[in-house]
Amino acid sequence: MGGTGSGDGGGDRPDSAPVSDGAAVGASTVPAVSPVPPVALGALLGDRELGLRHLAGPAEAWVYGVHASEMADPSPYLLGGELLLTAGAGPAEGPAAGSYDQYVARLVAAGAAALGFGVAPVHEEVPAALADACARHGLPLLEVPPRTPFTAVARAVWRLMAEARTRELRRVTEAQQALAAAAARPDPVPAVLSRLAASLGGYVVLWPDGRAAGTPPPGTSGAGGADAEVGASLDALMARVGRAGGPATATDQAGGRHLAAYALGRHAGRHAALGTATPARTPGDHTVASVAAVLLTLLTAERPAGDDTAALARLLLGGSPAEVLGPGPWYAVHARGGGTDPDPRALAAALGTVLLDPRPGPVVRLLTDRDPGPQPGWRLGVSAPAAPEALATADAQARRALDRAEAARAPLARHTDPGFAGLVGEAEARAHAEALLAPLTPVLRETLRGWLAHHGSWDRSAAALGVHRNTVRQRVARCAELLGRDLDDPDVRAELWFALRWAPVRHTARPPQPGPQPPPTRTT
Repeated sequence: MGGTGSGDGGGDRPDSAPVSDGAAVGASTVPAVSPVPPVALGALLGDRELGLRHLAGPAEAWVYGVHASEMADPSPYLLGGELLLTAGAGPAEGPAAGSYDQYVARLVAAGAAALGFGVAPVHEEVPAALADACARHGLPLLEVPPRTPFTAVARAVWRLMAEARTRELRRVTEAQQALAAAAARPDPVPAVLSRLAASLGGYVVLWPDGRAAGTPPPGTSGAGGADAEVGASLDALMARVGRAGGPATATDQAGGRHLAAYALGRHAGRHAALGTATPARTPGDHTVASVAAVLLTLLTAERPAGDDTAALARLLLGGSPAEVLGPGPWYAVHARGGGTDPDPRALAAALGTVLLDPRPGPVVRLLTDRDPGPQPGWRLGVSAPAAPEALATADAQARRALDRAEAARAPLARHTDPGFAGLVGEAEARAHAEALLAPLTPVLRETLRGWLAHHGSWDRSAAALGVHRNTVRQRVARCAELLGRDLDDPDVRAELWFALRWAPVRHTARPPQPGPQPPPTRTT
């Protein structure tokens, strides 16, 4: 029966919140670039097995998810773009529970894409007042028949999303292949620009030289037109990226167009960029444009003959790293690529640098003068910003950061100062701690930790552990005997304290209770 299931695997969750930075799609507010492809409401209405019927409001909207709720006000639990399913047990007409008009107005304000009302078991038909409210506020209203469970609607949405995702992946793959073929043509830059414009269905331009492809929107540089908003916004966006301390990519919206800019290194003596202006923007579009940016960087970046050799000569003849590289700051990057044949030089181009260690191996080492972001197909470890004289330290930081990124399966990890404990890998530290403390029982470990924490004070250790001071003496002596270590040696104490941090005590003694306590029993 409609109205009993939850389309997203759960009901209302307080960790959800309305999206404020989005674009209107039908009656919903959703992120400008959704992580999943949306489903057209018309596709759900056309599914005969579901039997959904459109009753009021627009017949078209984009659905980005499904949520089921019987709350009188589910709006705080919506992210935007959801098809909300209800059997009408919560919202009701009348001043006590809040009118349907208020219910629908809150859903529209929260960005709901559409409302699905399950007929039975609460209502025999969709209330007319609800249909009128949806018509007034422009929220699509669907009737879910009794034979259709809410979970069937949710599964249909996920199936259509999966099909759309497959189509998007196929489109991206074909676009990447076409861009690679264009880059191999005799005049590669115009060919890549033309292919990119066709793949995005928009306008693309190189900055600052102005070579472009596609149909320029009004006001774009070189296109003329009265509306200069798009052109000015795109030029400003391209001027931002690639500069010292600036982003490698940036996005904006103007004049109904989605704008994006990608840094390309240096061209004609200036920082170069690729700009795109498209009617829409999807994650697939970003992937395609990023590939084109890498290709254009390789095709246009300046590499004067002999520059690298001259820099090496200055360094070998007594020059300092700062004289060769400039003051910085610089970032060391360690990278490990996925896939079958990752191209380190393409990664270097994407990061806007030619300072690459070309030696073969599973890890690529680079040096760049701007803080890099995640790169598709790569896992990165990034050092803290460093002066040229501290690059050896930065290289070690990047190596440890890559280890953390791989352990967390994250696309990027940055160096953080972990203190002394961070100099040892977690797995190695735990293995050393368990091996060192293996002879000790949990009670002895707990006593040793308490004694070390109180700097060897018998009285304070006994008070903290809730035992007699003689008991602490006997247990610490037993620890020294089992470990074969001199616990008066500060080096031994430091090593044991480090080990106890990585091998926490699994048994905790009951703390002393407040108030009068009987005198402790002497342990023999």
